[in-house]
Amino acid sequence: MTHDGAVKRSIVFFMVPDFTMMAFASALEPLRAANRMLGHEGYRWRLASLDGRPVRASNGVECTVDTSLDEERRKLAGPERPAMMIVCSGLNIETYQQKSVFAFLRELSSRRIAVGGLCTGAHVLARAGLLSGRRCAIHWENLPGFAEAFPTAEVYADLFEVDGNIHTCAGGTAALDMMLQLIGDDFGDEVVSRVCEQLLTDRIRSPGDRQRLPLRARLGVQHPKVLSIIELMEANLAEPLSLVGIADHVGLSRRQIERLFDKEMGRSPARYYLEIRLDRARHLLMQSSLPVIEVAVACGFVSASHFAKCYRELYARSPQQERGERKPLVLP
Repeated sequence: MTHDGAVKRSIVFFMVPDFTMMAFASALEPLRAANRMLGHEGYRWRLASLDGRPVRASNGVECTVDTSLDEERRKLAGPERPAMMIVCSGLNIETYQQKSVFAFLRELSSRRIAVGGLCTGAHVLARAGLLSGRRCAIHWENLPGFAEAFPTAEVYADLFEVDGNIHTCAGGTAALDMMLQLIGDDFGDEVVSRVCEQLLTDRIRSPGDRQRLPLRARLGVQHPKVLSIIELMEANLAEPLSLVGIADHVGLSRRQIERLFDKEMGRSPARYYLEIRLDRARHLLMQSSLPVIEVAVACGFVSASHFAKCYRELYARSPQQERGERKPLVLP
């Protein structure tokens, strides 16, 4: 591939309040390094916010920007028209409601300008109506609420996804992998290798690499049967399996499973299963506007009263209190 010194892509990073700094830096720094390796400005970027004012990240650092949404709209017809706009978001994204942002994203898509999302940015793209029937990635912690809120989006617990002109990643260092693939598409593997050397990373992880640690590392559990049972449980939260059904599936007796869980997990299999269902319910309460009864059903509870009782016993507060403590995102 020849490198003729021309700018390959101009990118607008749109900053949403409470964006994650790690994902933003992981997306921006490979572009800077690529320019250095190329010896010319292959990439150009600018930061934008709704009104052109600084935006505070989730770590409390305030980030100044170059432009506003209105200014970006005016640039669409001129030479500063971007090739791509990436939404940088993070915490509290479920409460983000800015119709002007959603409309602008739709306008970009209609003009065949690429759009992307870092960390929870897929939530903003979905609100704009851009992810129906499209593959996307979002941080694992936000995936349950996202899947319930946007059932027509094809969301995966992958590091990143590229579906046509839509780029999404799970955040953190996954943004680095997504941008390295972009650089490879634009300038080839040799430039990517040199950027990786500069950033002290040895490879681009594939989109399908897992976001979370394997169960073995995450839980500190080594017994293969226990790991198989937990995988079964995590895959069947809305319609919980009976312990007899699990026993038949893994080729153990009910009593053997109970002894294994007592030794490896320090509690009964029924208790552990209940805890992971309640953990999913907690994420749904904090990340979606689903009625409490629908959250209960989605997590395998037959009644709201039983759900509330179990929830209160584990978290020392009711599902309604959990939702009431969620802080809304203050918008300008």
